[in-house]
Amino acid sequence: MKPVIFGLSGETLTADERAFFREAQPAGYIMFRRNIADWAQLRALTDALRDLHGRDDLLIMIDQEGGRVARMQPPVWPAFPPGAVFDRLYDLAPSSAIAAARANARAIALTLAEVGITVDALPLLDVRQEGASDIMGDRTLGADPMRVAALGRATLEGLADGGVVGIVKHMPGHGRALVDSHLHLPVVDANLNALETDLAPFRTLNSAPMGMTAHVVYTAWDADRPASLSPTIIEEIIRQRIGFDGLLMSDDLDMKALNGAIPDLAAGVVAAGCDLALNCWGRMDDMVGIAQALPEISAAGRARLDRAMASVVRGGDQPLLEELLATRDTLLGLVVA
Repeated sequence: MKPVIFGLSGETLTADERAFFREAQPAGYIMFRRNIADWAQLRALTDALRDLHGRDDLLIMIDQEGGRVARMQPPVWPAFPPGAVFDRLYDLAPSSAIAAARANARAIALTLAEVGITVDALPLLDVRQEGASDIMGDRTLGADPMRVAALGRATLEGLADGGVVGIVKHMPGHGRALVDSHLHLPVVDANLNALETDLAPFRTLNSAPMGMTAHVVYTAWDADRPASLSPTIIEEIIRQRIGFDGLLMSDDLDMKALNGAIPDLAAGVVAAGCDLALNCWGRMDDMVGIAQALPEISAAGRARLDRAMASVVRGGDQPLLEELLATRDTLLGLVVA
């Protein structure tokens, strides 16, 4: 098995993709809007991937946060709110906000599990900072680390209750970035004391099954390399100071924060300590290069992957989606009541 998550080119597997994926044996896959038409098509696509690998617990992930980051769209699927709405409710009624976040996440999980998606890149544990780039903005769960952790825990629990594994992101914290890492490399010059704020939610939820790194330079820890490519940050900050021993994947290698050939970047993040490299765009030349550049997944990485995928129990009786949405909306209605 290669320590990489690949994207797909379209709504069905091409013959070339089938042959390549069967040989390369990536750890998993990620879905985007280009891969999604409707319920039946998406379920058929995820079933095809499971059949290809013979693994019912195959890592098939998506970014379905809610708000402006949602790959599965209405009218086929419900629209889900961004994280900031739960932050606003927390101002009035913390317990109601936690219950609303849990119900919302479980509803997301039900929609994902129905179409065979097993992992969601949620929750964000990035602590919002005034004056930072709006790339986080209303996606975040707030500016208070304790609140972010509480709502993040509820989100992880809701996803797990619905049969989906959550990913805490973006480790060790993207909330101070002044530029969008999709377009530029953020450099954070905060001192060690200030950065403790960013670490706090991740430390509180360090038993999460999966985590994702940030393509951000933190000069106090490593002035030369972004976290995804920094052995210092991955080992000393994420693994030791935060205490995270779950499956660690990079953010997308195609983001403009990183410079270099995609296969070299994949090898770089794995060498730095990420268990998996994330390559989203389904370009065959990049994927072939990555498969050639990467070693087999490490024993520790495979154990973390297996542990993460076994961390939720799929199936069994579930509440109706409509009931979960109604519970969430009743609680969120307290904000405008």
